Order: sequence, then C-alpha cells, then structure tokens
Amino acid sequence: MDIVYIHDLRIEATIGVFEWERRIRQTLVIDLDFGIDNRRPAATDDLRDTIDYGAVATRITAYVEESRFNLVETLAERIADLLLNEFKVPWVRLKINKQGAVRGVRDVGVVIERGHC
Repeated sequence: MDIVYIHDLRIEATIGVFEWERRIRQTLVIDLDFGIDNRRPAATDDLRDTIDYGAVATRITAYVEESRFNLVETLAERIADLLLNEFKVPWVRLKINKQGAVRGVRDVGVVIERGHC
C-alpha cells in the first residue's frame, strides 16, 4: 500500500472539557497519512484516479472548524470515519496535536489508525 499524506494542517477549533476552553478557539495541528494504490494514478497521470489532497484538507478543515467536541479522541475518530467513508481510503493514520494543552509540554494529543478489514 502506498501513502498520501498531509502534515502540519493547522485548524482553529473549539475543543476541550473545561469551560474556559469552550469560550476560545485553539489551534490543532493535524497529520494525516492515508493508504492508496498509487499505480493507477501514476499510469494515467489523472487527478480523478487518486486522492485529491486539496479536497481532503478543505473538507477536514471545514469539519474541524464547525465541530464542538470535548475530546481530541472523539474528533480523531470522526475524522477517520470521514476519510474512510467519504474519500473511500482503505486505511488512515492521523495525529491530532493540541499544543499547549499541558503546562511544560510542547506537544500532546492522540494518534489513531483505522481501516476497512
């Protein structure tokens, strides 16, 4: 399986369990890796035969900006479902980094992998 990736996608979101977090927007840093079979798009050189990562980034950005989850774990699951079902990728690994969520820690978040079996 080949991998298409989008890393360091920065999106402003309302996320968190504390009341003060519900009143502000926080920057989430999202890394996405998703599986494809690259042979067909390489042979045809046609965007219609691959994953349009611009469309993926636009869709994920809109989704995250509109979301209001408490946990990054929930958001990660929803993004994975979106990629698996809307973009028909067979496998996805995603990382959501909620920088600054813990004092003295630069990066904190979650990494998940999901796929169709």
